[in-house]
Amino acid sequence: MQEILDGIKHAILVGEEEDTKKLVGDGLDAGLEPRQIMEEAMMPAMEDIGERFSSGEAFIPELIVAAEAMQRGMEVLKPHLGGAERGSGLVMMGTVHGDIHSIGKNLVRMCMEGAGFEVIDIGEDVKTEKFVAAYREHRPDVLGLSALLSSTMQRIPEVIEAVRAEDKNAVIMVGGAPVTQDFADQSGADGYAPNAFEATRKARELLS
Repeated sequence: MQEILDGIKHAILVGEEEDTKKLVGDGLDAGLEPRQIMEEAMMPAMEDIGERFSSGEAFIPELIVAAEAMQRGMEVLKPHLGGAERGSGLVMMGTVHGDIHSIGKNLVRMCMEGAGFEVIDIGEDVKTEKFVAAYREHRPDVLGLSALLSSTMQRIPEVIEAVRAEDKNAVIMVGGAPVTQDFADQSGADGYAPNAFEATRKARELLS
């Protein structure tokens, strides 16, 4: 059993999508619990690559292939997960109006899904009123706002204010290349993450 778990972790770390899918299936066939596969192989793999990324030992291409391998494994695992095992919450995310960048947001989505969160991605170049309407419709546990330009990140406080008018208790996280902890604090966000791995950890922390 441990051999299978170690194999899943290694396959994710090196971005082997087909191996990840096969080994997750092998683990289920061998009697491993879905939660065990997530907690002892898949999530540690993403934490490992995330820590390497944070420390500069790994780069975005490695993070992307690991996240994609994780996604393939999750496709096999999801039908076997009960509601409580799917994660601790619903995350909705989008890139603010005027900003068409998606790579960072998509990485966050993949890492969040890999960690068991349910994620609704409302896309790029999202107007403030669309954020509010989507928030009203889905009532996520966490709203994530992304901006990759110093000009478009000025939309973030506007979105936060509008969403908080809808729900004063809304939990909102922000991120993107120009975004800093100070900017997040000034904007009234509950959390800030400098990368996809930290975003997943921060979401867990905010919901714990």
